[in-house]
Amino acid sequence: LAPIARSGLVDLSRSPGAVAAYLRHGCIPAPATIYAEAHKLAPGHLLVVGPSGSPHIESYWDAAAVARGGQADLFPDGDPQVQAETERLLEQAVADRLVSDVPLGGWLSGGIDSSCVVALMQAASASPVRTFSIGFPAFGYDESGDAAAIARHLGTDHTELTVTAQETIDVVTQMPDVYGEPFADSSQIPTFVLSRLTREHVTVALSGDGGDEVFAGYNRYLALPGIVARAGRWPGPLRRGAASALRFLSPTAWDGLARALPARTPPQFGDKIWKVADAIAAPDLETAYLRAISFWPTDRPAAMRSAAETGNIRFDAALQDPAARLQLADTQTYLPDDILTKVDRASMAHALEVRVPLLDHRVVEHAWRLPRADLLAGNRTKQPLRRLLEKHVPRDLFARPKSGFAVPVGDWLRGPLRDWAEDLLSEPALSNSGMLATRPVRDAWADHLSGRRNLQNALWAVLMFQLWDRRART
Repeated sequence: LAPIARSGLVDLSRSPGAVAAYLRHGCIPAPATIYAEAHKLAPGHLLVVGPSGSPHIESYWDAAAVARGGQADLFPDGDPQVQAETERLLEQAVADRLVSDVPLGGWLSGGIDSSCVVALMQAASASPVRTFSIGFPAFGYDESGDAAAIARHLGTDHTELTVTAQETIDVVTQMPDVYGEPFADSSQIPTFVLSRLTREHVTVALSGDGGDEVFAGYNRYLALPGIVARAGRWPGPLRRGAASALRFLSPTAWDGLARALPARTPPQFGDKIWKVADAIAAPDLETAYLRAISFWPTDRPAAMRSAAETGNIRFDAALQDPAARLQLADTQTYLPDDILTKVDRASMAHALEVRVPLLDHRVVEHAWRLPRADLLAGNRTKQPLRRLLEKHVPRDLFARPKSGFAVPVGDWLRGPLRDWAEDLLSEPALSNSGMLATRPVRDAWADHLSGRRNLQNALWAVLMFQLWDRRART
């Protein structure tokens, strides 16, 4: 958007509805942009200008139509030939993206998606492929060891980078220039740094992005439909009482209780308990989903002064499977507006091309025909990818709780980024934005600093808006 803003051809008035949507999602869903008179093309669409000079928009691929068609023509449950075809299509998708006349490598986080892609890359190569990962040990976060173990087993030529606290701070202040409008997925930071590292060695990289949306990898696909269905049979007072009971302890207190238990609990246990409470209290699945993905908690006033959101998520009633409705919503919004935007901007800032074989249209169309039992089995997600990966990597190298490409923003804001954040979250700075409600943001900042709640996502969204707004005004 920066060239458009500098052109003088577009009114640069901000869109209040886009800002409201941004504060919910951490990104601005297409077709909206931060500017009221500028619009994005939706995924799978072209802007066509004919001989007359009149532009019109055409769709060349429709995710919703693919989802409906696939769900109406599901494969038989547990058919081994279907798994074999899944693996053949994935092998072909990776092989097609290995065609390059410049040096090429792969991103390896140690998770299932990137490990599958790298395993198929290595299987198709006669020599060790280049792989790259990063870690943040200065903040107590470093999963590069997991990636290195998988790289050793596969025999790749692996490079890992350790990122210091100061390097992190330096990167944060560059985000407005990289993204061109407010963008608040905090994994933008490791993605930016990893892109810089990768470009020092290769020109093209393959990533595992899209695996969660295509093969039903998010835990909410397992949890939300069941919770909402069961709670929906309870009387309203019982639902509200159960939700209140779960919220009696703060997320921090729940985390402390989890550490005292002998059983292993998932990361961010307290936050997950509060999300369960939100789902129990929700009147329907769609509301539960929106509460689960919202950056701003539903129990406090919105950070936005006023305005309805633009680009609200649409749930496809034609899909009978509740988990499929959530999966399609993510595919149409979170995937293009957040995940792919994050990777595209961060990589192109370093002239690095990132290819995403798991989003090959043939793979996506095939995956929508997979029965739910073949995707989600035994309380585990992404079964087709797990079965493929077990053929290349021992299970104990990747069978661990899902963590994502996350960074400890909550700790950063209480530590090395505190002074930077306080400047942007001060009452004068918030008032100067003209669009943010000062008191809810200040209350959230106080709660976060006290440790009562981890409000890193809500605060990061405000900080990225403030940083962009300050840069845009200069």
